[in-house]
Amino acid sequence: MLKYKNKLLFIDDVSVFDAAVKAGTPFYLYGKKKLLENYNALNDAFSGIKHIICYAVKANENPHILKILAEKGCGADIVSAGELNLAVSCGVSCQKIVFAGVGKTDEEIRAALKKDILMFNVESIPELYRIDKIAKSLGRTAGISFRVNPDINAKTHPHITTGLPHNKFGLCFEEAFEGYLLAKELKNIKIVGLHLHIGSQITDKDSFELASKKVSGYIKKLSAAKIKLRYIDMGGGLGIKYNDEKIITPKDYAKAIMSNLPKNHTIILEPGRFIVAEAGILVTKIIYVKKTSKKNFLIVDAGMNDLARPAIYGAYHEIIPVALREGEKHNWDIAGPICESSDIFAKDRQMPKVSEGDYLAILCAGAYGYSMSSNYNLRPRPAEVLVEGKKWKVIRKRENLSF
Repeated sequence: MLKYKNKLLFIDDVSVFDAAVKAGTPFYLYGKKKLLENYNALNDAFSGIKHIICYAVKANENPHILKILAEKGCGADIVSAGELNLAVSCGVSCQKIVFAGVGKTDEEIRAALKKDILMFNVESIPELYRIDKIAKSLGRTAGISFRVNPDINAKTHPHITTGLPHNKFGLCFEEAFEGYLLAKELKNIKIVGLHLHIGSQITDKDSFELASKKVSGYIKKLSAAKIKLRYIDMGGGLGIKYNDEKIITPKDYAKAIMSNLPKNHTIILEPGRFIVAEAGILVTKIIYVKKTSKKNFLIVDAGMNDLARPAIYGAYHEIIPVALREGEKHNWDIAGPICESSDIFAKDRQMPKVSEGDYLAILCAGAYGYSMSSNYNLRPRPAEVLVEGKKWKVIRKRENLSF
């Protein structure tokens, strides 16, 4: 997707420099071609297997991106009424929508029932009773799965692991089994599936294989109790290469997932990062070159309010110049304008020669970038731009904070 032509960075056939001059910085720049390549790679890896891809809307909720995926038949993994309404308005089939999250409100449950979504991924017994009560009041039946917490260390960042006993998500196998037995007796509940999600940015296939093995054994236990499932929702978590990680290919991921699962169920996948992260960059401008006795800084106009991952997780993002210059390389701390010491995109990062006014591209920023952005320090959220071949267009204008 990214390449240099005559020392200028391009996304497909669009000059990032030209887009930066016209769109202004900071802004997110997405490539439609890469987005579809990622989706197709995952979809193809599961060819011959009954499956539904439910894109994790939380990763990037731009309506244009959702519409592109919906046109391919993609479903949606949602965690709020806002995401539900957006997915439906973008053309996602309600029968391909799964609703996760530990804190579903009555209003959100009611809205999802009225839309007749595929299933609720239930995270507690009180939630099960709440869904049944609301479904009864509407004269509807709710399709449900229980989210099981399989006690798997996915070897990812502590903030994004979700399958360990101390995590707030899901129920242990025994608690979920009791939940299934209770659900069998509720008239407005229909058991349709099983759900798990062991974490995010997982680069270890053994974790997925272990999850598959544990789920397979659990399904046999449910079957013995005459609890029949149609869907096995294996969640998301497939990692990408931010730095020097050894990543899993979609085919190896599919092999790991399917290594132990029965073949007579429909598999649900909830990718987010894998589809959109590498399809997007954050373009920013150097506003000051600051040299001190201890450190050299490149102060840029993007901040942790635009891309929070480095500040929250210490996440690594490759950063490259939009225009290559001849000259000696130097190490820099690349910092934003926000009044927090954690507003740093990179520390002691070696860069080619750069100067005030130059543009930089922060790579792999398509996931959990804009969707986690904020107005901290009363700064407007950035614009979003989509590249389609030789053309680009603004798909979300820069926020205008007027008072």
